[in-house]
Amino acid sequence: MKNDKAHITLTAGGAVLARMKAIGVDYIFANSGTDFPPIIEGLAEANAKDIELPNALVMPHENAAMGMAHGYYLATGKIQAVMAHTNVGLANCAIGAINAATEHVPVILMSGRTPVMEQGRLGARTVPIGWGQEMRDQAAMVREASKWEYELKFPEQVPDVVDRAYAIASSVPKGPVYVSLPREVLCEPCPGDGIDAPLRMQPVRVMPPKESLEDAARILANAKNPVIIAQRGTGTHEAFDRLSSLVDQWGIPVVQYWAIQLALGTDHPMMAGMDPAPWLKDADAVLVIDCLAPWSPDIHTLRPDCKVIQIGQNPLYSRFPGRNFAADLSLTGETGDVILALADALDRHHGDHRETCADRLERVAAINAATRKKVRAAADAGSVDPMSKAFVSRCLSEAIAGRSATVFSELGCPLEPLSLSEHSSWYQEPHSGGLGWSFPASMGYQLADKNKLVIATMGDGSYMFANPTACHQIAEALELPILILVLNNNEWGAVRLSVTGMYPDGYAAKTNQMPLTGLKPSPDFTKVAEASRAWTAKAERAADLPEILRRAIAHIDTNRTHALVEVTIAP
Repeated sequence: MKNDKAHITLTAGGAVLARMKAIGVDYIFANSGTDFPPIIEGLAEANAKDIELPNALVMPHENAAMGMAHGYYLATGKIQAVMAHTNVGLANCAIGAINAATEHVPVILMSGRTPVMEQGRLGARTVPIGWGQEMRDQAAMVREASKWEYELKFPEQVPDVVDRAYAIASSVPKGPVYVSLPREVLCEPCPGDGIDAPLRMQPVRVMPPKESLEDAARILANAKNPVIIAQRGTGTHEAFDRLSSLVDQWGIPVVQYWAIQLALGTDHPMMAGMDPAPWLKDADAVLVIDCLAPWSPDIHTLRPDCKVIQIGQNPLYSRFPGRNFAADLSLTGETGDVILALADALDRHHGDHRETCADRLERVAAINAATRKKVRAAADAGSVDPMSKAFVSRCLSEAIAGRSATVFSELGCPLEPLSLSEHSSWYQEPHSGGLGWSFPASMGYQLADKNKLVIATMGDGSYMFANPTACHQIAEALELPILILVLNNNEWGAVRLSVTGMYPDGYAAKTNQMPLTGLKPSPDFTKVAEASRAWTAKAERAADLPEILRRAIAHIDTNRTHALVEVTIAP
């Protein structure tokens, strides 16, 4: 609060918002409904009483609200809040909650609750949907994706409930929490005492014991063929740099299998591509860095004597019923903290293994250089009409060379052909597969840093799932100068690949007829973007793409408004 407001009485709706601001929430991404009058009145009340609140942003669709909260957290490490309308708004939040839970992204998710009372109390039901939106168990829609849930019962609970929501969401392993807000409760007066107090419930931090770190270091140091598999990056910039120097020092290949975040620069000598198969077959030690699925048991096998070390916020991913990967050692904590501690433990062993490490570094670097050359050659070979996704990645890589940029990809540009070397330069769609993620997540990231070049790449199906009309409206309203690349192959390409993967000699593959995958006729996606005054272009020929990307980025640099390029790619 700007001044001492301890003795001011607020409505509970205003108190919820004020408490959020006091503990560090910057934004509330909100889609309002008939349960919002006490929230809206609370905003006006707080403004009249000179009370600081989070910036409440209008979200035309709840999927965009969840995606933006997700992206803002990726950029800042700060938990944000989403507020939706009763059960129907919460239903639209469910996909975003599933995505956030899978990726250990904390979000304070709130929605109104249909008024309990039919009459006789401020906030009681006044329109037919007050009956139509009531549920026996509203929280059930997001319970499986939530670490904790609660329904606010009394206005004086506000400080405690908000603090508990924040602390649980921010505790390792992190994730979404859900709070239901009945309209009658929000209408009641709430004492101002304690609303601006410091956070009274601190999140839980976890670190593995020193002896476990030492055991892990000993396994890796003594291994002849160690391998690192990373999916969700390194957690922090410091850990990113430390891992880069560590694998150089020890000559350990890093496979970024289905990478959600970048753990090692794509041009680093120890970057061993995306396929773990050639490395796992000989591995005697595997360090798994925050991987939901570090390999595919149906395809990849380990040596019987191979030791597996898993690290991350929840290395066994206990929220998922079936996940039976080996874990001879599990090191739990913030991923970045564990990497730094393990690197320090490994340093104490390096003197005894210098020669072995030097020989391995040279051998692995040569293999990786050959792999990298093949990847680039395959991408360049995609410069035909229609072009390949890999070629689009190569062109994008050249367009952003020499500048700091962050790429969000959702079935869009693949990682391997890109040249990326910075922490937080790559984010891929969550493994939960809730589509429509990269567009709003990139906007949330851009909201945190409007000067950075942020690029959202996605397939045509993913673009449609993002509720693009709503997202473009947000990009224009909030002046978010993102670059959007829609890679259009007129189909669900991931479904096609899944069919051919399971039935390579089946009828669908033989006839090249894929029922339930086609998206023809394709909309003109540039027209959707133009409705919100975006700069647009179509790249139908491979030869035109580099110049179109250059012009799109020049527009963003000069005019600071968003741009969309629709790229025609091969099925």
